[in-house]
Amino acid sequence: MKKSLILAYIVVIVCMAVTTIIEKYQGTQYVSEHIYGAWWFSALWALLTALAIAWFIHRKVKRFFVILLHLSFVVILAGALTTHLTAFQGVVHLREGESANRYIVLSHDQVTEKSLPFSIKMRSFKVYYHEGTQAPSDYVTQFTIVNDKDSVAGRVSMNNVFNYQGVRIYQNSFDQDMKGSILSINSDPYGIPITYLGYALLFISLVWMLIDPKGQYRKLLRQAAQMNRRTIILLITCLAGMQMQAAPTLPKETAQQLGQLQVLYNNRICPLQTLALDFTKKLYGKRYYEDADGKRYSAEQVLTGFIFWGDQWSNEPIVKIKGSELIEGLKLPKYCSVNTFFSQERGGYILGPYLSDQDQDKLHQEVLKVDDKLMLIMELRQGKLLKVFPYTRHSTIWYSPVDKYPQDIQQAQQEYMKNAFSILYGYALSENWKDMSLMIAKMKKYQYRYGGNSIPSDTKIRAERIYNRIPFATILFMVNLTMGFLCLFLTIFQRRQTLPFFIMALSFVCLTICLALRWIISGTIPMSNGYETMLFMAWSIQLLTLLIYRYFNIILTFGFLMSGFFLLVSHISQMDPNISHLMPVLSSPLLTIHVSIIMMGFALLSLTFVCGIMGLLMRRKTDELHLLSQLFLYPALTCLGYGIFIGAIWANISWGTYWSWDPKETWALITFMIYGVAVHHQSIHWLNKPRNYHLYMTLAFMTILMTYFGVNYFLGGMHSYA
Repeated sequence: MKKSLILAYIVVIVCMAVTTIIEKYQGTQYVSEHIYGAWWFSALWALLTALAIAWFIHRKVKRFFVILLHLSFVVILAGALTTHLTAFQGVVHLREGESANRYIVLSHDQVTEKSLPFSIKMRSFKVYYHEGTQAPSDYVTQFTIVNDKDSVAGRVSMNNVFNYQGVRIYQNSFDQDMKGSILSINSDPYGIPITYLGYALLFISLVWMLIDPKGQYRKLLRQAAQMNRRTIILLITCLAGMQMQAAPTLPKETAQQLGQLQVLYNNRICPLQTLALDFTKKLYGKRYYEDADGKRYSAEQVLTGFIFWGDQWSNEPIVKIKGSELIEGLKLPKYCSVNTFFSQERGGYILGPYLSDQDQDKLHQEVLKVDDKLMLIMELRQGKLLKVFPYTRHSTIWYSPVDKYPQDIQQAQQEYMKNAFSILYGYALSENWKDMSLMIAKMKKYQYRYGGNSIPSDTKIRAERIYNRIPFATILFMVNLTMGFLCLFLTIFQRRQTLPFFIMALSFVCLTICLALRWIISGTIPMSNGYETMLFMAWSIQLLTLLIYRYFNIILTFGFLMSGFFLLVSHISQMDPNISHLMPVLSSPLLTIHVSIIMMGFALLSLTFVCGIMGLLMRRKTDELHLLSQLFLYPALTCLGYGIFIGAIWANISWGTYWSWDPKETWALITFMIYGVAVHHQSIHWLNKPRNYHLYMTLAFMTILMTYFGVNYFLGGMHSYA
């Protein structure tokens, strides 16, 4: 019976994993109909459930919380089956002033219409934007529901559902002309209560698993309290031009003053300094530019150099080429000037022939990246990026010197907006820095006069300038990794680690300040994208390290190395560190809870991975590492369980379905199931041997990497933003 249960468990996990890969190539609709929605997939889960119940009865399990924990999964699956059998969902497309009493269902590549128990008439649809930008803050549809007895006014927006007689209505999408809205319709009166009951039982039992005086986790804590706090030796493998005249630019102080102006960039209002930093990092890969003579230019100087002395700066080798294919294929240096890509001898724009090809090899991908950099420079030189002139009528719109202005703007004001940078250019050529500073000050006053509510508060502006000034992630990843290896040697030679502890505390404070600044700037808790979750992961590990250090000194080395690793990933990966407005669908308090709890779980599981590596490399102390790993494992599973199913509740509130088999949802469930095996050592005796346990935990970490990085960069899906 046990072998059959294990086999069914493995088959379910493998089936889900393979399906996420099939989905990438065959599409979501295909796997929804042929796998997730197929009878045999439900039968496979039913078989697994039946075998688990039979094994429970065979083992004569009597512990209440253990029964409750496993019962919760049975109830959740029962709720899912009930939803599958009894619920209905579809979409209603409405045009302004029109009514509908039918909804559309897409299944098996066919579109069918079904009747609603009422009719719905759309009154209006409106998109709300963050002030002064084109970044949507919400989508709102107003409608009236009519049946034989009465009529009811309704309103839906993102994360705000309208419920009428058991039918829930959600904002889904809208027509491009803003005169039509697409609403999701969902009715699941039986499945949701059963599923939510299962979630409640799960949440209660996961907490009870940690606090039960007779439970396994409390036994581990007592065992840890009696353990000799001898140091554990860790063995971790270590990680690893041309002469030309200086380009003209503004003095650093004047460039900084210009950087204090506000600009519409990345669909939000921010200091021009932010645009300058992003511009310089995209071109050169650093926050500054250093020429062949060793002279260093700030990001504001680079930006203003291209604005006022574009021809001279086009000779500067500032465009970094990352791909060896492009360097070797076109015989280019690692750092090129803009003019390098324009050669009469080579037929004009040397990247042009590659842009017309449809190939997707590495050479052509790198060509596209470099072309994007050159287009960014062209847009700056043309003035398109310099949207620094606000105008408020019904709403605030920011314009650049080359935009087409509305007729209601006075001619004198239009002339000012068109010519302000030309005046600055004249001062720059004559090196009249005093008048240039006065002109910049007038431009700043102009912004505050006409910017309305779109101008960020002084607190946000100060926070962003501080954030721009200090490269937190870059500094902290170097400090934490360096301290990790220093602690390694201190541990080997059994030296006290008082100073490293205070450095960890200081690093934690700095990272807290970094996250707080991003929170102030964006107005939302910084856990909305991959970059921010990497920072939060590092923050969580440092917090855990500081809390546990008193009981396990060895955790300091783990904490430095793992937090340094996650900060390094945020620094060198393709994750976008730019701060932007949150998508409307993500504007929910449940997002914060969902992401933060899951990230805490991942942070704990990453520490079990370090314990696993150490346990495999060492011949001694494996028992202590085994104990330490289990102390991380139980709360990690609690966090992961809470995070996954709080996310399901959020999805049900936002989209009307608590489980969509999105690749990240699926891989999060796979991760939960694989790590859940490790606490069943009484049934799987192979895990009782420390080295076998460490091997399993090391391999299990691959599911976290797949959940986080594999989904984001390979599988995609609606969670790929994180």
